[in-house]
Amino acid sequence: MRAIAAGADSASDLGRHLSIAKQSAAKTIAVLLERGYVVRQPDPRDARRKRLQVTPLGFEVMHQGEAIFDELRTQWERQLGAAELAILERQLTQLVGSAPIRFDTPGWIARDLDGSA
Repeated sequence: MRAIAAGADSASDLGRHLSIAKQSAAKTIAVLLERGYVVRQPDPRDARRKRLQVTPLGFEVMHQGEAIFDELRTQWERQLGAAELAILERQLTQLVGSAPIRFDTPGWIARDLDGSA
């Protein structure tokens, strides 16, 4: 939903933004539509096109998710300490990198920890 809120207003756009196949994006959109988190609205610039928009419910769900993560991170910081949590975050970034992982790329699962195939 965050990608849609940021402007990914079609299955193609969402697929590119999330680095997934258009078909996977379309399935994701179908679930979001079914749950009422997004709607399709006519594009004011192109009557043939429908644009995705996040609904108020969708924004509420995103805000709830952010609050849950903030609570978890605070709990981890209490358990580990700020310095240790910062080290863990740096280590996780080293393991997975800062670039998104494309799950639709052949052989992605066999990727080494350093990012090579």
